[in-house]
Amino acid sequence: MTQTQHDRLLIIDFGSQVTQLIARRLRELNVYCEIHPFNLVTEAFLAEFAPKAVILSGGPASVFDEGAPRPPAKVFELGVPVLGICYGQQVMMHMLGGHVERGHGTAEFGRAYVTPSEDRIDLLKGWFLDTREQVWMSHGDHVSKIAPGFAVYGTSPNAPFAITADLERRFYAVQFHPEVHHTPNGRTLYENFVRDAGFTGDWTMEAYREEAIRKIREQVGDKKVICALSGGVDSSVAAILLHEAIGDQLTCVFVDHGLLRLNEATEVVTMFREHYNLPLIHADESELFLGKLDGVSDPETKRKIIGGLFIDVFQKYANGIEGAEFLAQGTLYPDVIESVSFSGGPSVTIKSHHNVGGLPEKMGLKLVEPLRELFKDEVRALGRELGLPDSFIGRHPFPGPGLAIRCPGEITREKLEILRKADAVYIDQIRKHGLYDEIWQAFVAILPVRTVGVMGDGRTYDFACALRAVTSVDGMTADYYPFSHDFLGETATRIINEVKGINRVTYDVTSKPPGTIEWE
Repeated sequence: MTQTQHDRLLIIDFGSQVTQLIARRLRELNVYCEIHPFNLVTEAFLAEFAPKAVILSGGPASVFDEGAPRPPAKVFELGVPVLGICYGQQVMMHMLGGHVERGHGTAEFGRAYVTPSEDRIDLLKGWFLDTREQVWMSHGDHVSKIAPGFAVYGTSPNAPFAITADLERRFYAVQFHPEVHHTPNGRTLYENFVRDAGFTGDWTMEAYREEAIRKIREQVGDKKVICALSGGVDSSVAAILLHEAIGDQLTCVFVDHGLLRLNEATEVVTMFREHYNLPLIHADESELFLGKLDGVSDPETKRKIIGGLFIDVFQKYANGIEGAEFLAQGTLYPDVIESVSFSGGPSVTIKSHHNVGGLPEKMGLKLVEPLRELFKDEVRALGRELGLPDSFIGRHPFPGPGLAIRCPGEITREKLEILRKADAVYIDQIRKHGLYDEIWQAFVAILPVRTVGVMGDGRTYDFACALRAVTSVDGMTADYYPFSHDFLGETATRIINEVKGINRVTYDVTSKPPGTIEWE
């Protein structure tokens, strides 16, 4: 459990797919919160965590299921505000003396409208300015009788107890999901709840920076730390924060696997050596990686080769750093949440992820993860607090296996060079049109086919490529970016004219799901 000086809100997770959004909404309000699965929240946990308020998340279960998930009864004896959402409302009513009924035609999924009762409460300040409020419902069962002490403050056609509250005990319960985009005024409801609980909004990146530096110094002492620096935002912010905390006790290792974008290795190494004077080993192992990938076309095999080689190479260089006892990683809070699911069951593996997993145990190192309490947008805010340039903080995500997974089929040096140049033209176009910051991620994939073309008076037989650009909040879902046809035509012309080896350009309009953002 994380120890922090801030007032803390506890989110008890019952398995909703949008529980992380609750935490994001609260962090946006400068409220520190943590998500913990219901089966790990014991009375001893509650005593140690000492939450100033509790939120019960939604979830797929029914209170009628055998062994249905529920919070410890102690939650309702803490004397702090409690907010139940969807399943959280149902389990609250069920445990406090109300009744829940199975669906039987009263289920609601999707957009719905809640109308208020005559009495108004502080939780709903700023709501019902137009007599009704749009919300997002996703429930089969419903509350049929509220628990003693509760009153109704909002109804919908299929949820007569859409908003209920026991004002004396400061217990609140809603059948809808205020955390999702489709409840437009949901942020206001959360803001009212945390202000009622007495949160002052002291969770800022300035405060986090000071706290994180103190924790790093306490953990590391006078020992040395090695950090795997990929050049991405997460590892870069972690490296700068660590350097500010422990100075020359930190050594970063940048492994260049030959699968980077045009001039990327030079840009990353120059920034860290010249602007931050940070101890950095530039490990150019491109020949090793490309040699091992020669003739390999299966995407999962590519990822495993790259991941395995990365560990071997990183260990080789790390072994040369005398006295290193800690390994630093840019682990983020979503990684922490997903590693402890509420059910404890494994998730379906869509594709292997490239990281330094396994290294701490293999090398006998202890982990330092200074970003493990932060979401991606908070990491960017911390980066600005640390003085990283906006041009670097705002960079689109770049996968660990690099261009290997943007080169479907066999990887060759020729295809990588073509891909680097095409990608550079594409990103230059996006920047010139002022679109870079509107897009979550953009890149070119070179396709494993050659197509017939005509250039001048001659026939060509060159590669086709696909442009990809998506909008997203967190990378979990994504939509393609709606470029104009003029932009696409202009970009295709530039790529074909400026990049020898490509004679056909396509644009990928697949969303996620069903596709993934990357091609492999």
